[in-house]
Amino acid sequence: MKLLLLNGPNLNRLGLREPAVYGHTTLKQLEANLTTFAVDHNVQLTCAQSNHEGVLIDMIHNAEDMYSGIIFNPGAYTHYSYALRDAIASVTVPVIEVHISNIHARESFRHQSVIAPVVKGQIAGLGLYGYKVALLALLDILRGETDGKSY
Repeated sequence: MKLLLLNGPNLNRLGLREPAVYGHTTLKQLEANLTTFAVDHNVQLTCAQSNHEGVLIDMIHNAEDMYSGIIFNPGAYTHYSYALRDAIASVTVPVIEVHISNIHARESFRHQSVIAPVVKGQIAGLGLYGYKVALLALLDILRGETDGKSY
């Protein structure tokens, strides 16, 4: 099974940007750790990051024919990118939205996600562990083991 890990703007600055909020782990370290975790679960993980909305949209569109699911941290685009929202709505691959910090406990402008209504689920506030949770959730969804309403 092939999954896409997609990170949006400023996530290339992990480990440097606001370490009190996002920690000291770099994006490369996150990708390496999650790739190892994916291999342990028989998943081939492709990692990508862009600070450009159009590039992210293209990656989502292209994922339709290449991947079984997407783990996506849209960064600040979460709160206002209707273009990313529409891109996700236009594909059939399931998407899990991930945020390292708890967006609902931060500044009020971060409380709203325009992405959330078109994804299978949202994970926020679990730090980098949220990416592992997203991968496991996608596996359950793809294997038909949960419809998101079980447990």
